[in-house]
Amino acid sequence: MTKMTVDEAILQRRSVRGFLPDEVPQRTLDEVFAIAQRAPSNCNVQPWVPHVVSGAALQRLRTALVEAGRQGAPIQPDWPAEGKFNGVYRARQVDAAVQLYGAMGVERTDLAGRRAAYVRNLDFFGAPHAVFIFMPHPFDTREATDIGMYAQTLMLAMTARGIATCAQGALGLYPGIVRASLGLPDTQRLLFGVSFGYEDRTDKANAARVGRVPTGEAVRFHR
Repeated sequence: MTKMTVDEAILQRRSVRGFLPDEVPQRTLDEVFAIAQRAPSNCNVQPWVPHVVSGAALQRLRTALVEAGRQGAPIQPDWPAEGKFNGVYRARQVDAAVQLYGAMGVERTDLAGRRAAYVRNLDFFGAPHAVFIFMPHPFDTREATDIGMYAQTLMLAMTARGIATCAQGALGLYPGIVRASLGLPDTQRLLFGVSFGYEDRTDKANAARVGRVPTGEAVRFHR
């Protein structure tokens, strides 16, 4: 397999929301997770604790999470998830929703369609794999930034090998369900999950595209 350059992987990585059922070979999984382990972290503490689910383990979680979403079970994330975006950040959030729902053909007034789209998050968008990334108590914000770098490194390694990904805050909304399924203690606090596999190019959601703010607006150079 011809791998991409780092620049190519960065430019081609995007959130994919429709996957084929084909599993990624274990040899490839071993490879990408070994590369992700090279991510930087404060004092090299490497605070990430990833749990990869596939096969029967994934199906158990898929069933439990989808049922919670369909029943409207109250979310109980390990970190607050009720924050609101304002100003330009709200505008970017709305644009992302417009692009996604537009690609899926879901109208703003279609509440049932929007609810179904939300539940798809908990179904891993049909992906054959997901990784839930935990952080041990009492680590907090500083270590969470390290885990963000770990997740990006992992997703770029996957992108370079033709593996599609979607980082999902929604997979952190029911940590109790995830911990119970994986047999983990409450001291393992769930940040988010990443669904991954091979892209289903026929899925309408994958036609959605979002932009980025120009460098001149985002970056401030000081001399």
